[in-house]
Order: sequence, then C-alpha cells, then structure tokens
Amino acid sequence: MQKGKLMTFKITADSSSDVLTLSSVPFTSVPLTIRAGEREFVDDENGDAEEMTRYMLSYKGKSSTACPSSQAWLESFGDADCVFCVTLTSGLSGSCNAARLAAQEYMEAHPGRRVHVVDTLSAGPELRLVVEKLEELILAGRSFDEIVAEIEPYHQRSKLVFALQSLHNFAANGRVSKLVAAAVGTLGIRVVGRASDEGTLEPLAKVRGDRKALQEMVKIMKNLGWKGGRVRIAHNENPEGASALKAALCAIHEKLDIAIDRTRCLCSYYAERGGLLIGFEC
Repeated sequence: MQKGKLMTFKITADSSSDVLTLSSVPFTSVPLTIRAGEREFVDDENGDAEEMTRYMLSYKGKSSTACPSSQAWLESFGDADCVFCVTLTSGLSGSCNAARLAAQEYMEAHPGRRVHVVDTLSAGPELRLVVEKLEELILAGRSFDEIVAEIEPYHQRSKLVFALQSLHNFAANGRVSKLVAAAVGTLGIRVVGRASDEGTLEPLAKVRGDRKALQEMVKIMKNLGWKGGRVRIAHNENPEGASALKAALCAIHEKLDIAIDRTRCLCSYYAERGGLLIGFEC
C-alpha cells in the first residue's frame, strides 16, 4: 500500500445476513445454495424465497445447503485495501472456513491489504446488526485496526432468538432428529430458543400458540441482557407475528431502533414458514 494512499474499505457477507446492498459502503453478498432433489435455489438477488418455501412444504426427501467456495469469497473482495467478512455460524456451515482461506490467499497475493473475518456463531438478523455496525464504524473514519478492536466486543453483545413453527428442514438436513421435528408444529407447538455460544441451535422452550411464543421470546431477550438496544426482526411469511413482536418490544422501550425484514432463501429454509428470527444488542 503506497504511503499517503487513501485506504478503500469493503464489507462482504454471506447471504445468511439477508443483506443485499448498503447505501454508503461498498458491499457484496456471497450466496449460499439450497438443494432439494433436482431443485437448486441460489440465494442471490434473484432467489425466490417464497417459491422455495412452497416447494419445501411439499418436498419429502433429503435436502442440504452448500456454502460459498473460497473462490467466491475471494472474488467478492474486489480490489479493496481493507475487507470485513461476516459469515454464518461455523457451527452450521463451512462458509466461515472458506472466507478465512480466501482472506489468507488475498493477503498473500496483495501484501499490505487486510481482511478480517467475523464468525458470528449466528445467522440472519444478528449478521445484519454486525454488518450495520461495520458500516457505521467505516463511515466514522475508523482505521482497520480500530474497527477490528470494536467489532469483536460488539459481536459479543449481539444475540439471536428464534421461534419456529416447524423443524422439518432441520430434520431433512440431519440437524435434528425426525422424532424431535415431529413434535413441533402439531397442535400449535412452537419451539423457541437462541443461537448458542458455540453457534448451534439451542431450543429453550416449547410453547403452544403464537401469543405464548412471543411472550417467551421477549422473556429470553431480557434474560440474555436486552435493555433497549437495536433490534432486527426477520420473518418467513409471518408479517403479523413480526409486527406483534415489534409492538411488544416498543411497549417496553418507546424510542427503539427496530426494523422488520423478510428472510431470503437460506434463512427461509431454516426458519420455515411462520418462523421468526430476532437479532438484538445487549
């Protein structure tokens, strides 16, 4: 890097972040892929989450997800001097490992350039929070090292809570037993839980009905230390549930920074129809 040269920054994230673009900082979404029988759904800007959700409701065979290759990550870096990669939990995917291999190759090929990979140990809206924080730090004029020093403790304060109406795809993907999956969704049963510290699915409660699921989510958020920090809600075909959760949280903290988004393909696959994912700051 030439002395006095203005450093260029870029943020990349795999598509589990549900982020396609940023308004103020260069950004690239690196797609994962969902495979079910002869069908393949690439989680890029053309991915149709609604079509994929409909297909998976009728599909009875095994399904799987495929992480981006290290080459896909490498291409996403462009020619930026400073790159920040935000990845789906290494507890569920090889995306983080592929990003780290790409980072090593990029820095070896371009001495002086820097890449930092954030293994979120999470998915969906928690990744969105990390991406938004990186954008904020870059726009504030922080150096690469300053951003690294701030983003890691920030990530420790971000959390993910979920409420799922079905575990069919987790079972088809071999993530949970079919016996456990069969108990969810029947008689209005919802499973509510969090992303564990190890980056795995951690069910905390089984409740009946949407109202009790909402109450349990708020309870878990408080137990994890939420006191009014930013909230990002993602849903798969459940805008009513997302709106009800937003209203419940805003009743606790009036001036809440909160937003609702529709899940894209990867998060729709795991959340399934009716699923809610909540990323928040503690």
